[in-house]
Amino acid sequence: MKKASNFVLDLFAEDDPKEPGYDPVHLGATVVITLAALGCVYWLLWTLLVFEGGIFLKARALLKLAGGASLKDLGWEGSYAQGELEGWFGNVAALAFSVVIAGSLRRLYLHAKSRHRSAK
Repeated sequence: MKKASNFVLDLFAEDDPKEPGYDPVHLGATVVITLAALGCVYWLLWTLLVFEGGIFLKARALLKLAGGASLKDLGWEGSYAQGELEGWFGNVAALAFSVVIAGSLRRLYLHAKSRHRSAK
């Protein structure tokens, strides 16, 4: 994990002034990596917000359960037909991935910020 973190941080380090400022291989890799990252974000958010009604439908169903409704009122017929709770595992997994990714990006940003301050 430390190697990956150092690799990502070294991408933003100061370059040698003797090197050329434009490298087509790096530009192409940047485009490909950006498109792949956007695709991952799209599918993560789709799973969180749209898949089988999204996380908000599951939250509403849990509120109904807390209010006294039964699973049968929510359309539950067993593990094969879960009614309003259908797809809950995918929604919760997407929520967990989103929290982990956001936390990792924040940690990486704060680390790079402190490293930049100490370099001045």
